[in-house]
Amino acid sequence: MDKTSIIGLILGVAAVLFGLFFKGTSFSVLLNPAAIIIIFAGTAATILIGFPGSEVKRIPKLFGVLFKDQKTSSLTEIIPLFTKYSTLARQEGILALEQELDSIEDPFLKQGLKMLVDGQEPDFIRDTMEEELSAIEDRHASGALIFTQAGTYAPTLGVLGAVLGLIAALGDLNDIDALGYAIAAAFVATLFGIFCGYVLWHPFANKLKRKSKQEIMIKSIMIEGVLSVQAGVPPRAISEKLMVYVPHSERDKLDTTASAQGENVNG
Repeated sequence: MDKTSIIGLILGVAAVLFGLFFKGTSFSVLLNPAAIIIIFAGTAATILIGFPGSEVKRIPKLFGVLFKDQKTSSLTEIIPLFTKYSTLARQEGILALEQELDSIEDPFLKQGLKMLVDGQEPDFIRDTMEEELSAIEDRHASGALIFTQAGTYAPTLGVLGAVLGLIAALGDLNDIDALGYAIAAAFVATLFGIFCGYVLWHPFANKLKRKSKQEIMIKSIMIEGVLSVQAGVPPRAISEKLMVYVPHSERDKLDTTASAQGENVNG
């Protein structure tokens, strides 16, 4: 599970509830069916209108991405892996990499190595992998856009809910006590709209973008690694080339790991 998403969600809800408590407002004001329908059903309606069904169907998967850790390879795994592949290819030939295919879980990397083993030209491998990378990036962008748009619509729908509530409240000015309660209830829709827009939907979109950027970077490294192995670049040179993506504080540790991988293959 992605702990930061869960902690952030809990903290956001707690902030509003504690705010209500310290302001002396009853939690019961949140139990406003009209406000809930306007914000949540209204936001759902805008998403359905604004996006094709094929993209809307992916929303449950997007929540999975938000609240689960990605099953993508990390830099600490990728760089030593390509050092190993380079050593193996230089010692036994490119075809020796075929025995590594079954142990690779990442389909993107597996496809790249398959093309490498099949003897495809470097330009073909790069073009194919970059085209797939572009398609992945487009899918990620469309998913983040759904939450971005939801974050844009929700606060406006909150204002709409407040206006509707005020219309109902001002329809009868004879009961002053009831009028005050009705006006307060009218702004609950605004509260829901702002909370959902700026505490949920926009942050969700931002997290999807960040996770997408990280995955795209890892896959870009894979492309460079595959092509470097094909070109016969020495293991040490591959490690140094890919190390530019790693923060300086982590490079010494990774360099040691990559060297160990090369020694294991030699042994």
